[in-house]
Amino acid sequence: MTKPPIINAHTHIFTSDHVPPYLAKKFLPPLIHGLVSLTWIVWLFKKWYKGPYSWQFKPWYKKAAMSIYRFKIAITRTYLLYIAYLVAGIWLTIQALYILLDIMHSISPTDSKFFLKIQSFKEWLIANNILLADPSIFQSIVIIVALFLLFPSGRNLIMFIFKKIWSVFGMLPGKHSKELISRYINLGRYAFHENQSSIFQRLRDQYPKGTGFVVLPMDMKYMDAGPLKTDYRDQMKELAEMKARKSYKEIFHPFVFIDPRRMEEEPDFFRYTSNNGSVSLEQCFVKEYIEDKGFSGFKIYPALGYYPFDENLLPLWKYAADNEIPIMTHCIRGTIFYRGDKKKEWDEHPVFQQSIDDNEYCPLLLSEMKNVEFSINFTHPLNYLCLLHEPFLRKLVSKSAQKVKDVFGYANDETPLKYNLEKLKICFAHFGGDDEWKRFFELDRNNYSNHVIKYPERGIDFFRNVDGTESKGKIEYLWKYVDWYSIICSIMIQYDNIYADISYISHDEQIHSLLKTTLAHERMRSRVLFGTDFYVVRNHRSEKNILSNTIAGLSDEEFNLIARTNTVSYLLRK
Repeated sequence: MTKPPIINAHTHIFTSDHVPPYLAKKFLPPLIHGLVSLTWIVWLFKKWYKGPYSWQFKPWYKKAAMSIYRFKIAITRTYLLYIAYLVAGIWLTIQALYILLDIMHSISPTDSKFFLKIQSFKEWLIANNILLADPSIFQSIVIIVALFLLFPSGRNLIMFIFKKIWSVFGMLPGKHSKELISRYINLGRYAFHENQSSIFQRLRDQYPKGTGFVVLPMDMKYMDAGPLKTDYRDQMKELAEMKARKSYKEIFHPFVFIDPRRMEEEPDFFRYTSNNGSVSLEQCFVKEYIEDKGFSGFKIYPALGYYPFDENLLPLWKYAADNEIPIMTHCIRGTIFYRGDKKKEWDEHPVFQQSIDDNEYCPLLLSEMKNVEFSINFTHPLNYLCLLHEPFLRKLVSKSAQKVKDVFGYANDETPLKYNLEKLKICFAHFGGDDEWKRFFELDRNNYSNHVIKYPERGIDFFRNVDGTESKGKIEYLWKYVDWYSIICSIMIQYDNIYADISYISHDEQIHSLLKTTLAHERMRSRVLFGTDFYVVRNHRSEKNILSNTIAGLSDEEFNLIARTNTVSYLLRK
């Protein structure tokens, strides 16, 4: 019996032109981040791939490689020449080592005993005319190039030192600096691709014929990290052209990226009418791509600086719920987030409260100062209860414009909404992150982190105590102290249309044990999706590696469920 095709529920094919240049903003000091521009990084990678990287395929390079080999093999077969070769190699290695150590010291000065000892040895070598005292830039380059070409042992040692230099980046402002640099390098790897179609082909070639792909664009205009080279609408137009190809009809499932700030800035982006709780689209960008061009769903990325329950989004979510249109939301800590200053209205949560005394509550304080920390407030999975839980949604609608109130049939603060969003179809991308999966295991003494196991029929009760009494302060505790895996699983158990994919975290084989446990749960097993986060995850593993490891880590039934069956259910709409 022929199996249904695999569907990768989470991939990206946007190019470097769709990414703002100053991702290093808020990671590096203000006068430095502008110099570390993605534009320059991409330029360097393009030069590398079109220049030095391509040399290996040239006739002159092959001839030079043959000459170098003959030179080296002749030396190894002549005893005296081989001794001279070893001495030269040792000299070049030591000289290159001190060149790199000087670079390291200039980046991160240190007066450690170890460093002082090796500097003392250097002075002795110079005093005895063994090393060059102060090699010029040209001499340093010649030494390192000669070492790399002629002395593999010395080259390996230099690569080890380079890894140590890499670790210095961890000392730069912001604890995620190395991850940011990895992201820069990863973007550079795909820099030579001028369009999304060629990137998609790289993705497609690593999967069996017939595999389908959910393709998620990105709109980074409003993250305050510099201007984009290519407008979001141009990115979408290219995806629409790909979608229209006959060969892509069954395998290409692009989503529409939604940012409430674009909705506000561009009146033609989203227009609607409502009647008796039903939202219909007027002619607008969203209608064109969802209804006319056949795009499959909506993608949001709250870490870019907004809540998933922004007022501008609420009518769109009603339209999505009415038509069972899937939403994919970013739910993991990462390096792509809002780079501007924290706004005053972000100091407190718009819906959730915290206790300040017995039976006295105030808005939940969001005290994080750095972007990498306060952006998590937008990403937190508990935010989606503000859409799914009617009393929270009612609180939001009560503060909204009359047109939004009409959509939901709002009467007053005490009367339940006539229409709500409990049937909204949402997928938590990345399932909260592999760090939160590991945190779930570690929090064995946290009562709520055990509730998915202890109460498999409901998981965590977000609003009531064990005895059934209401607990107003419970959300505050869950927000601060409970792992995202437990929260997401509990939401999935309690709401029928909530999904989660394993994109990005799928590179880590350590997730397989907990993934198998998740798939054994009767309520959750049908709503876990296979995804990879191509090409963002490439700094960890290739697609074919992730696919192979996932297949090896799961039973045939488990893999077929998450990769062949569940995504069809997720994408299915009215």
